[in-house]
Amino acid sequence: MLNEQLRTVVQQMPKAELHIHIEGSLEPELIFALAQRNQVKLAYGSVEELRAAYAFTDLQSFLDIYYAGASVLLQEQDFYDMTAAYLKRAEQDNVRHTEIFFDPQTHTARGVPIKTVIDGIHRACQDSPVSATLILSFLRHLSEEDAFATLEEALPYRDKYMGIGLDSSEVGNPPEKFARVFAKCRELGFHLVAHAGEEGPPAYIETALDVLKVERIDHGVRCLEDAALTGRLARERIALTVCPLSNVKLCVFERMEQHNLLQLLDAGIVATVNSDDPAYFGGYMNANFVATFEALPLGLSHAQRLARNSFSAAFLPAQQKQKFLDEVDAYFAAL
Repeated sequence: MLNEQLRTVVQQMPKAELHIHIEGSLEPELIFALAQRNQVKLAYGSVEELRAAYAFTDLQSFLDIYYAGASVLLQEQDFYDMTAAYLKRAEQDNVRHTEIFFDPQTHTARGVPIKTVIDGIHRACQDSPVSATLILSFLRHLSEEDAFATLEEALPYRDKYMGIGLDSSEVGNPPEKFARVFAKCRELGFHLVAHAGEEGPPAYIETALDVLKVERIDHGVRCLEDAALTGRLARERIALTVCPLSNVKLCVFERMEQHNLLQLLDAGIVATVNSDDPAYFGGYMNANFVATFEALPLGLSHAQRLARNSFSAAFLPAQQKQKFLDEVDAYFAAL
């Protein structure tokens, strides 16, 4: 059982979130409200029925319902409302900075203009007291040609996102499939990240680093299966954006008690805690911290390290990053 002091500490400490899919923050209540506003017919009769469908056996069964939920997003205001709702929750969880993934292909495939998507999300970020930046993510189950086309469409709005990511179904879609488009994005000066080593093997993490030249690995929990890779991640200070509740919900680990977050930290890896798709996986940032600290032998020093890691791994100007790190240290010094 987590003692009250530690629970309060992890809830109130300043933190950054580096792995959040904005479409995955769409709560059933908002899905129904937007469906009504846009006259979209859903396959579920009620909020309760939709929530009951959130019983996933693997990544693909989650993605199926995730894409169905996204079907209600049609107007710029829909993207604004979704993002504003997430940022409000982030603020309540003492998230000071967040780097938000968005999947334009999920929407452009339905005829929604990319401008509508980017403008709605970006405007909500501008209106929030939380520092928020955007990472455009390519869907890896689609072709590299499709990713190139998306990049071209998005370039007129490049001042509104600072990074490029790679998400969706990992198995059968290795990182090297996107080597050329990532090379182009690197030339253009974007920060680069990729999902790897969640359902896919540790080799996908290596390929993401060596072929795609990413700066951060999203998930990456399977790295411990390869000692040389584990050593490299620690040595090169390559951060992992770990998503504990998501890992359990998608059966990467059967129970939270089996999660390897503590082993990652013990191996010297810059591991961080994040919510992934909080509406679907049972919780935002503080829920992830509480669940992890309840299940694993983590203490105050781990809390401070995780908070510091979250800002260290963020794509922020040095001065702003230091300001957040100082805030973390001041918080823990005052305990």
